[in-house]
Amino acid sequence: MSRMRANPRTDYHDCEKLSANLIVGLGNPGQKYHGTRHNVGFQVVDEVARRRSLEFETAPGQAVMAVTRGETNKLILAKPMTFMNLSGQAVASLHRYYKVALEDVMVVAEDVHLPLGRLRIRGYGSDGGHNGFKSVIEVLGTQKVPRLRVGVGRGDERKDLSAHVLSKFESNEKEAIAIAINRAADAIDLFLEDGLGATMNRYNGPELESEESGNSELDEKTNDAQNKLRHSE
Repeated sequence: MSRMRANPRTDYHDCEKLSANLIVGLGNPGQKYHGTRHNVGFQVVDEVARRRSLEFETAPGQAVMAVTRGETNKLILAKPMTFMNLSGQAVASLHRYYKVALEDVMVVAEDVHLPLGRLRIRGYGSDGGHNGFKSVIEVLGTQKVPRLRVGVGRGDERKDLSAHVLSKFESNEKEAIAIAINRAADAIDLFLEDGLGATMNRYNGPELESEESGNSELDEKTNDAQNKLRHSE
């Protein structure tokens, strides 16, 4: 789990002078929600930060964030502290404060409509019934917001949806979601390097890419984990 620390000496205005990418993971703040399906967005951004040895700090816009230092192209990683239904307030504040172009933003969240472990990346679209995306679209005033959805599955359809997304992963789901979080972080790395089109081509599709993607070993592990889950149900 990424550490948070306040750092009043940080000059966040440096980001205004340089081109920047803003990656926002959606979730709910507080230990109560740690490890829940609703907080997968937080976990993905935590993984991106971990790979770069970045720490989260208090920041403007009702969020915590981690920023790369000493680079021409800044990377801003953020986690809104507004709770999911008000995520748009934090995203819009950061987007406007740091003057990040919308095409350089990526919002990450869970999706109950995707099978466990599946990724879906889009450059625009509706909220898909997700309250976090709904808030982002409403406050920004546009659907043209790049987003990465991580499938967490619907589970038992007799179970209340809100209870489902606020629940933690079952033991037989943990391997698949851990792999998915790593794949999502890989997707963000590719987005930062090669842009949205290349990332969509690599990670979208009805089935996970295999040898053609250069990631066949990881894809095989994901499929194995998903098979274990299906067989246990």
